[in-house]
Amino acid sequence: MLIPVAASARGTVVYAGGGWAAVDRGEVCEALVRSDKIAAAGKVQATAGLAFTPDRRRWGEFHARLSRVSRAGSTAVLHVGQQPFLLVVRGDLAWSRGPAQEQAIVEALRGGGYMKVEARDQGGVRFIDPYVLDGAATAIDAAAARCALRASGKIQ
Repeated sequence: MLIPVAASARGTVVYAGGGWAAVDRGEVCEALVRSDKIAAAGKVQATAGLAFTPDRRRWGEFHARLSRVSRAGSTAVLHVGQQPFLLVVRGDLAWSRGPAQEQAIVEALRGGGYMKVEARDQGGVRFIDPYVLDGAATAIDAAAARCALRASGKIQ
């Protein structure tokens, strides 16, 4: 089981299973996963996840920290199984484009299979950050439920 170290250090882990964890950070609850490709010492570890906030401004927003800084003006593509999703990119961060896409990503993640984020680095070289989906559905449900409880005032 892989729990994103940074996540567990800055929040309460409410679920961990497969390669995913659900973390409550107070203002945001997240379902998180670390890339299967482990970064070398001193390099950035690629991670991805979905964010939920009690005010519902972010409800399933996909985000990824890429293993490399992306080329200026380029895009990244999230692949869940055979389904591609074009992401917004800035530096080594990528995220979903809005609620309709976020809902489609969550549905695709529930379908299982595999997930990868593909982009080009500053030199134009294509790179891929692969992820497991084992535990994704439960982590997503746990993060959303925890955030909904926060919104209802049942958790402070």
